[in-house]
Amino acid sequence: MKKLILFVTCFVLLTANFNNVYAKKKCCKKSKKKTEQTAVVDEAKGTATAAIEETKIKQPMDTTTYVVITTKFGDIKLKLYDETPLHKANFIKIVKDGVLDGTLFHRIIPEFMIQGGDPDSKNAVAGQRLGMGGLPYKVPAELTKNLIHKKGALAAARDGNPQKASSSTQFYIVAGKKYTEAEIQMLASRTGNSYTDEQKKIYMEQGGTPMLDMNYTVFGEVVEGLDIIDKIVSQPRDGSDRPNEDVKMTVKIVENK
Repeated sequence: MKKLILFVTCFVLLTANFNNVYAKKKCCKKSKKKTEQTAVVDEAKGTATAAIEETKIKQPMDTTTYVVITTKFGDIKLKLYDETPLHKANFIKIVKDGVLDGTLFHRIIPEFMIQGGDPDSKNAVAGQRLGMGGLPYKVPAELTKNLIHKKGALAAARDGNPQKASSSTQFYIVAGKKYTEAEIQMLASRTGNSYTDEQKKIYMEQGGTPMLDMNYTVFGEVVEGLDIIDKIVSQPRDGSDRPNEDVKMTVKIVENK
């Protein structure tokens, strides 16, 4: 009987010990598995966080293009509008191709604008009439009420075609003058255009040529060098509004800044 009790006691102890070891192994396995899962989750979280941070760092792509026109009076820096993609693309192309280099500001009218970009002006003799030259195509009109002829506006010249398509090379920069609110209202009723309060304020405080709105495509604006426009437009000129002394230009694309 004592032997039997001793045997049962040993069996129970061995079983308990076995269960304890098994439980520890199972626990270790679970712990190891949990650790591995945690590592995977943490790695995923880290990747996601990195992606989020990268997205935060990346800003929307700046598509603004700047152009500098160099003259003997100084530089005029302009930005080209994304809202007029055909004119923007065309201007970038002719600048890169050197079409405008050596051309003149061949037409200047005080309180109005300075015009240039005629390829025929590169070798023009004194007194030669200019303004008919260009490449053998036109750029379709891109007229929008949001882009007005404020002082410093860059716009495309054109002939009298009914589609209001623009010259491939000739452009003008607005010098303009200031208008009263009554004058703007009168022009608006005469042309059928309408203006926001902000646009009226621009014409009253900065000036421009509102009579050209919605008739010629505005595709950029001066960001530096408005004083250079004032210098050019005030030069002595002949009966065809050509400056008595040539005002040549070179044009280049500059960095987005």
